[in-house]
Amino acid sequence: MQLSLARRCFIREIRQPDEAINLERAALYIAQEAHPTLDIDESLGRLDAMARAIADRLPDTRYPLKVIQTINQYLYDDLGFNGNRMDYYNVQNSYLNQVLEHRLGIPITLSLVYLSIAKRLNFPMLGIGMPGHFLIRPDVREMDVYVDAFNGGEVLFPDDCEALLQKLYQEPIKLRPEHLRSVSNREFLVRLLGNLKGIAINQGDIPNALAAVERILLLFPNAPDELRDRGILYFQLQRWPEARHDLEIYLETVPAAGDRALIQDLLRKINS
Repeated sequence: MQLSLARRCFIREIRQPDEAINLERAALYIAQEAHPTLDIDESLGRLDAMARAIADRLPDTRYPLKVIQTINQYLYDDLGFNGNRMDYYNVQNSYLNQVLEHRLGIPITLSLVYLSIAKRLNFPMLGIGMPGHFLIRPDVREMDVYVDAFNGGEVLFPDDCEALLQKLYQEPIKLRPEHLRSVSNREFLVRLLGNLKGIAINQGDIPNALAAVERILLLFPNAPDELRDRGILYFQLQRWPEARHDLEIYLETVPAAGDRALIQDLLRKINS
């Protein structure tokens, strides 16, 4: 099967060491599969222009909280970026070019805008893969503060993060260190693709769900759950040899899988 230009560019980007992956480029290559006429350089130019505008406003002494305040004022007050609460599960919220165009997004894509601008300002920040909600934080050792890009760049402390987690899950969850662990570039992209996968599955869009899983497996080739899901998607598309291969590998990799009986039933149907 001939790969699209966007997929080939994505593969080239992620073949680099993790720290060398350009997140915004990789995210734009993901978006380009859905928007083939997307101009990558134009979207990157928007980020460049926003960073230049913010740089002109920064004080000479770049205290971290002052930098955050300046970014917030420009992004949210001046440009009107906002979390798309009215249409949260719209697939366009997961495409960086659309977020830049319409200034609406979900936590991870608004975090990507924020991270991309911070990088251009030489103000390093990290993505924080909190369950149910993506955050970012300044990469400053002595600072234990977090930024919620979905909620106007609100600055949070650990107690605030725990309260947010409890609100999301509607139960008294105790915040643990792993809840606020920073993510690698590959993990960031998997989380972004996971959103696209979930939306496509909920919409019954099997080809786009498969496209998301394929790219997740490019990032983490041995992820057993993704191999299983790709096998199930192949099964739904009646691509029997590929389905059999992935489902058999899944059972070999996870011999005590809780869904073993279900997967064996699919394999029996393929082989019948």
